[in-house]
Amino acid sequence: MQTQPETPSATTPSDVLLDFLLNPASYPHHPDRVRLVQTHMSLVLLVSPYAYKVKKPVNLGFADFSTLEKRHYYAEREIALNRRLCAETYLDVVPISWRSGHLVFGEGEETIEYAVRMRELNEQYFLLRLLERNEVGPREMHQIARKLADFYSQQTPTEEIARWGRVENLRISTDENFAQTEEGIGKVLTRPAFEAIRAYTNGFYRHHQQRFEQRIRENRILDCHGDLHLDHIHCGPRGICIYDCIEFNDRLRSIDVANDVAFLAMDLDYAGHADLARSFISQTAYLLKDSGLFHLIDFYQCYRAYVRGKVEMMRSNAPQVAEADRQQSYDQSRRYFRLALNYAVAGSGPAVLVVMGRIGSGKSTLAHELARELGWEVYSSDVVRKEMAGLPIDASVPDEVREQLYHPAAKEQVYAALIQRAIQQVRAGKRVILDATFGQKADRRRVREQLEQAGASGSFLEVQAPETTIRQRLAHREPGTAYGSDARLEDFDRLSHAYEPPAEIHPLYLQAVTTEQPLDEAVMMALIGMAHQQILRPSGGPPVTSDGYSYPD
Repeated sequence: MQTQPETPSATTPSDVLLDFLLNPASYPHHPDRVRLVQTHMSLVLLVSPYAYKVKKPVNLGFADFSTLEKRHYYAEREIALNRRLCAETYLDVVPISWRSGHLVFGEGEETIEYAVRMRELNEQYFLLRLLERNEVGPREMHQIARKLADFYSQQTPTEEIARWGRVENLRISTDENFAQTEEGIGKVLTRPAFEAIRAYTNGFYRHHQQRFEQRIRENRILDCHGDLHLDHIHCGPRGICIYDCIEFNDRLRSIDVANDVAFLAMDLDYAGHADLARSFISQTAYLLKDSGLFHLIDFYQCYRAYVRGKVEMMRSNAPQVAEADRQQSYDQSRRYFRLALNYAVAGSGPAVLVVMGRIGSGKSTLAHELARELGWEVYSSDVVRKEMAGLPIDASVPDEVREQLYHPAAKEQVYAALIQRAIQQVRAGKRVILDATFGQKADRRRVREQLEQAGASGSFLEVQAPETTIRQRLAHREPGTAYGSDARLEDFDRLSHAYEPPAEIHPLYLQAVTTEQPLDEAVMMALIGMAHQQILRPSGGPPVTSDGYSYPD
């Protein structure tokens, strides 16, 4: 046991408490060992067959555990709220007190802390572990959807809860997120990504306010779980336990069921299981008879990915977290922010962005920079052309070979190969960038038709630059550089005259960006433009009926 300092105080140094918690002899059941798991808000002590959770004395704005009284209150709230979806796991709140000069679990002369006592859950049955072993399919997701649908159906809508579904109140959370993550720009997310996600979020509020109001009228704003990610779902032999809901902020739990569902769907997507995410969304909507969920799911998945990025960013900066864990959180934060960006500019399904424009416009440079931001594969006509001819990408092509490579028949083959590669990615549920001139209306029609047949959304980004700038670039271009391009100044007039501007494409699927500005600004404008298009495009989803769907029992 830990010896009491000379002056007992409720402000006992954290290292004294931590020494007590890490000592197996401190626990009434005398475990063999103590394993510590830290987050930016709590200490979790795994002492089989129990787990003890102690809140850190922090005030993060959205969570205030700065006083003992608040930590006691929220510990009791944690027990009561989590028993809704995980009744047998949450046992009681245990005081930590000084007694006869020693710290003990239980009452004493002075209580200095409180711990939530739980039954330890077998790690092999957490949903994330089951996914890693490929032991989760549509049937298991249906069981989770069923448990959640039953839970939502049991919640009573109230005016106090419903008000948090209003746009002005939703903005409190999203504005808070952007304010708290601005310090991470240049570290865990780029300025273009930050601005694009913020533009998408605020633009979605402006253009879809009626959808949010409709959700309130339909009583879809409920007292939900609020933190529904993979590590909080346990599918053991005794049934499904969904634990560790948000207890520290009623606002973050008083949410649209679509918001709650989006968290788990996003985390499935993050873990590489977009197919299970779509299955889970469809099944939950079906069980709840909630077709409106599909109109908001991408918005809320973007929000949820951003929140997870923020949480991991905070953990990566927490001084008491081990260096290896901080690095892991840093890496995860970057991945979550990138996923949020993907939802903002392309939704949750497969997508193809065609980056097109005249030679020398800078389209390949912009395409590759966008691919780096988004994590998408990029297929360039210049690269594919050389691959098909068996030539090195960086090789300079002799004049006699160039004529063959750039013959109209060869171009048809290159474009066909580009489109085929894009369709393969689409069928795998992925997103891709095509980098080519696409200077003829017939070529653009062909790619749009084939993408539509494959079930993918296709959009176009025309890269523009003044003719004087293009000529300067081509005059100074080194042979075999610029992502495999061999276009020269002498090619410009001929190709430029043959170029047909993409006037036939609807503005919701076409934007123009100039590369006269610095590259990072061009990237930002392209991403913001994609986000605005995503806001305005028709949204929806599969019908919430049994027609055409097979749900497991």
